Amino acid sequence: MRVAFAFGCLLSLVACSAPIAPRAPADLSVQSRAISSAALFGPPRPLAPERSNAQIAQDILALGFRLESGREIPVFSRFEGPVTLRLTGQIPPLAVIETERLLARMRTEARLDIRRVTTGPAQIVVEFVPQSTMQRLVPGASCFVLPNVSSWDAFRAAPRARALDWVEVVQREKALVIAPADSTVQEMRDCLHEEVAQALGPLNDLYRIGETVWNDDNFQTSLTGFDMLVLRVWHHPALQPGMRRDEVAARLPAILAELNPRGAGNNGLPLDPTPTPRAWVDAIEGALSASHRRTSFRRAQSALSIAAAQGWQDERLAFSLFLAARFAPPGQGIAALDALAQASALYGARPGGAVPRAHVNLHLAAQALGAGQNALVLRLTQSAIEPAQRSENGALLASLMLLRAEALEGMGQLAEAESLRRDAVPFAIFGFGSQQAADDRRSEIAALRSD
Repeated sequence: MRVAFAFGCLLSLVACSAPIAPRAPADLSVQSRAISSAALFGPPRPLAPERSNAQIAQDILALGFRLESGREIPVFSRFEGPVTLRLTGQIPPLAVIETERLLARMRTEARLDIRRVTTGPAQIVVEFVPQSTMQRLVPGASCFVLPNVSSWDAFRAAPRARALDWVEVVQREKALVIAPADSTVQEMRDCLHEEVAQALGPLNDLYRIGETVWNDDNFQTSLTGFDMLVLRVWHHPALQPGMRRDEVAARLPAILAELNPRGAGNNGLPLDPTPTPRAWVDAIEGALSASHRRTSFRRAQSALSIAAAQGWQDERLAFSLFLAARFAPPGQGIAALDALAQASALYGARPGGAVPRAHVNLHLAAQALGAGQNALVLRLTQSAIEPAQRSENGALLASLMLLRAEALEGMGQLAEAESLRRDAVPFAIFGFGSQQAADDRRSEIAALRSD
């Protein structure tokens, strides 16, 4: 389930853009004026998986044999044979285009036999419903996927039916993705990527993997090279529905050696097979969902304490540092800056850390702009722009471009600054939902500049 967290979007010394929950437009007509991800970003250029095959095998087992709630899944499950997908409900204007692009990627990169149909039954149904309707039944969700049901009405009639329990599934016959009908184009696209991929593959999310959409930090917004490799492994003929965890584990080394020869050997990073403590997850989710900044900071500090006690040096420590900085009170600007610098260094040393690091460097650049360090703003944003482009994150890319524009203006390069602001507009509309939201983001970033 992709979660909608409550974030304030004003940029301040330590409160920067919202990578997890872009603003939603007031109505569907906004999307009709937006541009698709294909038109904005061109051909997909996902970052290749950087983890070793030994790590990926461990990750697949952790993703595939446990639910986000912590419950264990006893056996391997998947669809068998060709898969069809149908869109229904209040279909947003760009949903068909984004879906076709996603399925084309799945056919090309994951070698899946999947296509969209417009009528009749389908193994996967994506139904678009208003966010307010969705959250009355599933509070906090921006989208989710369920087994053995094909419509919102059927789910609403029996939301606790045993058939909807993924733990009970062996052979996947049908799945329902519930997606927002009235979100930004980016959020709608993000939901399609994560939830359709979970309908086809593993169901868990892991905070310790930075190079996947199956991570509730939501830094990755479209399917990565790691994700496509996992889906390809999941559908390898050597695996069969009903296999136990140990049976799958025995087959993974040979499958990965065949599909990902570049992952042979060890990249020097230690394997960590232990599940993340629930106390840390609860602290993170509490920080992200709290309505008051003081509460968010307290819970982020709790998560940071747990991460330090566990001795982590991975994405979980980095994300704890990031949130502690994001929600730090105004009087702790130096400590927040240090936390962001530590998070940036940690992400930089992790496989697939370029995209999470780009989010952290956005915050560092906002602080640099406030301090009048324009050259540093340019260096930080330049290093983050390519990961933002390759992960097709319009909200992140627009914010980086707007920060650069302010720095350029501060250095007297007025024409270059204004050109960059114009170029940022379509990415901002894609990510934040409307021209007004794009203008608001521009104003927030402009207010940071030290004159």
